[in-house]
Amino acid sequence: MAQHLLPRTGALGSRLIGVGAALPQRAVSNDELAAQIDTSDEWIRTRTGIRQRYLVSGDETAVSLAHKAAQNALDHAGRSAHDIDAIIVATSTPDQVFPSVAVRVQAALGMERGFGFDVSAACSGFVYALSVGDSMIRAGQVKRVLIIGVEVFSRLLDWQDRSTCVLFGDGAGAVLLEAGAGEGEGILSTHLHADGRLGDLLYVNGAVGCISGKVALKMQGREVFRHAVVNLAAAVDEALETNGLRGTDIQWMVPHQANLRIIEGMAKKLSLPSERVVVTVDRHANTSAASIPLALDEAVRDGRIRPGDLVLMEALGGGLTWGSALIRM
Repeated sequence: MAQHLLPRTGALGSRLIGVGAALPQRAVSNDELAAQIDTSDEWIRTRTGIRQRYLVSGDETAVSLAHKAAQNALDHAGRSAHDIDAIIVATSTPDQVFPSVAVRVQAALGMERGFGFDVSAACSGFVYALSVGDSMIRAGQVKRVLIIGVEVFSRLLDWQDRSTCVLFGDGAGAVLLEAGAGEGEGILSTHLHADGRLGDLLYVNGAVGCISGKVALKMQGREVFRHAVVNLAAAVDEALETNGLRGTDIQWMVPHQANLRIIEGMAKKLSLPSERVVVTVDRHANTSAASIPLALDEAVRDGRIRPGDLVLMEALGGGLTWGSALIRM
């Protein structure tokens, strides 16, 4: 299934007014992993581009990371928790089955109104949550909504399986959407897809924190890579065609940070030079639903992405799910 949002013609649309991020305190290098499992820094870097990742420790949780990222986004936007109507959290690794991470963050922020819920679409989760929040603003249901991507993927990994455990990291990123974007501004369109027939290519049995026994991510990496190349290219073409644009019109690509080879392949397709692609996979690894907002936060705060820039986001994850979004910052 796919969701296609046509370019808006009215005044009620959503604009992105704040970004925020949070990473665990502990950084873990490839060499540190190589001391524990049969791998090496060279093996990981040449196949993925990853040099290190951040992993939770102590009392760090999905809620604590999401709360910090959300507060940073509010501060960046010059808004307070009392200005927010809703919180939508994209995550595959909640601390609890319920209540949702969203309502835990709502309480931590001191919000006494509004609502919150979680979205599960694996690595595509942030694009999915962004689309839902934008749709709610367009419908007039909310005026401001926090969109958060957060993952504690270290909970899902078999730390003896070098084909998966070296790929992922923990973290959170957030954006604040606000009503008021005019034509050609803000979120121009979002495009969502899923194919459940491919669900066994990347999955986790059970639920984090609520079952006995071992919970571990399983992935057919080669097949996921193949579908990522094809489906992401189609989602990007769809976004461009919907808005009457070409690849050369894109000023920045902020992709899901899964594998440097996939990122470079998408940049080549769009004829984007490497300096116009935001890459954090080398330092963050794959943080699933958190990867796009983490990368966006970095590029906005260091001045690379500026107001008025046209930004393309794309992601593919377990489900399989995939999607794209075009935003005029």
